Amino acid sequence: MNSLHARSTALLGDRLKALGPARLKGMRRGIEKESLRAQPNGSLALTPHPAALGSALTHPSITTDFSESQVELVTAAHKGLGEGADAALRELTQVHQFTYRSMQALGDEMLWVSSMPCGLPTDETIPIARFGSSNVGRAKSVYRMGLSHRYGRRMQTISGIHYNWSLPDVSSEQYFALIRNFRRHAFLLLYLFGASPAVCSSFVAGREHELQQLSGSTMYMPHGTSLRMGRLGYQSDAQASLAVSYNSLDGYGASLQDALTRPYPAYEAVGIQNPGGDYNQLGATLLQIENEFYGTIRPKRVIFPGERPLHALRERGVEYIEVRLMDLDPFEPVGINASTMRFLDVFLLHCLLSDSPPDTPQEIAELKHNQHNTAARGRQPGLLLKRDGREVPLTSWGAEVLAQCAPIAAALDTAQGGTQYSDTLVAAEAALLDPGTLPSARVLDAMAREHSNSFVAFGRAQSLQTQQTLLGLPFSGAEQAAFEALTRESVAAQKKIEAADTMPFEIYRQQYVSAGRLGMARAETAAA
Repeated sequence: MNSLHARSTALLGDRLKALGPARLKGMRRGIEKESLRAQPNGSLALTPHPAALGSALTHPSITTDFSESQVELVTAAHKGLGEGADAALRELTQVHQFTYRSMQALGDEMLWVSSMPCGLPTDETIPIARFGSSNVGRAKSVYRMGLSHRYGRRMQTISGIHYNWSLPDVSSEQYFALIRNFRRHAFLLLYLFGASPAVCSSFVAGREHELQQLSGSTMYMPHGTSLRMGRLGYQSDAQASLAVSYNSLDGYGASLQDALTRPYPAYEAVGIQNPGGDYNQLGATLLQIENEFYGTIRPKRVIFPGERPLHALRERGVEYIEVRLMDLDPFEPVGINASTMRFLDVFLLHCLLSDSPPDTPQEIAELKHNQHNTAARGRQPGLLLKRDGREVPLTSWGAEVLAQCAPIAAALDTAQGGTQYSDTLVAAEAALLDPGTLPSARVLDAMAREHSNSFVAFGRAQSLQTQQTLLGLPFSGAEQAAFEALTRESVAAQKKIEAADTMPFEIYRQQYVSAGRLGMARAETAAA
């Protein structure tokens, strides 16, 4: 075992040298961050997406996710090591500043800083996002209506951060190897950065769950890290039947194509339209569209207008990966900080450079077990995870991964100049051994000390503090004017799309969900 470990470490070192500083400096990352708009009392804001923020359909930086009350803020992809991370964070901060200023002009709403939602109304009262009268805008809303029928609206109000990452000259095959290793070691990210150990009891009203009562209005898991990524979060019986393999683009594409074209009886019962003619969902297949497939990480490719994501992947290969398991950090003004981003850079390089054997149905089952166990009980002393049919302590497996990351952090520091990557790794090693310092523990501690164990009271206080912090930062007239111009341009762009539509929506829908739009597996991929 030791000789095998030494050999894999040496191999990782050789691959790291082969990358070279120039390719490392070509690393790119962008951020997508979801947040609910909340009222001052900590309940969900039911107002429309603020007009001052522009068109949710066409604005490049400010849109909505599932709900009209759920703002999604998006940065461009920023190139470079330290400067790239800092630039992405700076842009995310500026988008927040403009968003808060626009909201302030309309009332006293704030952005909810926790991944688990604020106080929610009845399920049917949660407003579904609206994108205008164009076919593409209607399809987005109908898709969300389908999600509400399939999973309920409460589950869709969970928010998080997506980290989009790429490195130059990485093949689709290499990205899938990265994805397999990411899934193997994702428990470490849930442990280190999970920040959702508690939830308002309104979220679980009428649902089965394993949570414990903490106070009159709050449920929690004493050693939980990320309820968002556990059994309470993005889960469904239908998707549990999917055992998607990440061994190749061809296999992944075949799995998705099957789910996108296979009728699912429970969804057929819902129907495409209701008796009044309103649309219930885009289709009655297991997945309406690709984005409905929940995962901790996705292979991605920028799509052309109207193109299906699977078609883009099959035609042009993987362009970047999207990390989807990061909770909002309620102690950080924009939900994430530069140190966390640098750790993700190191971690993703480790996943890319390490040996990555094919996954198996047995391993896929183990990984699901590990995800749920870490989410619900990650800080439990002596917690065991499953690895190759054996049980291993989370902390010892995590320490092994962090040790293998050390040369990667050193190489990034050398390429950039400084010690920031190694510093973030040292902090992670310390946190692994001291779970009381983890964000999930800090949330429970702050709730106990300052908010009578109330999750909503904690979230309200942190959200208000964050609002004041971001409104207090300098924001120039030129920056304000630039965002106002984007608002005007996005509104004009939506009107142009709507004016150009001539096709009846039903024909548009049928064409969009047709199997012919999903592309074909490439021959060379299949041969591989």
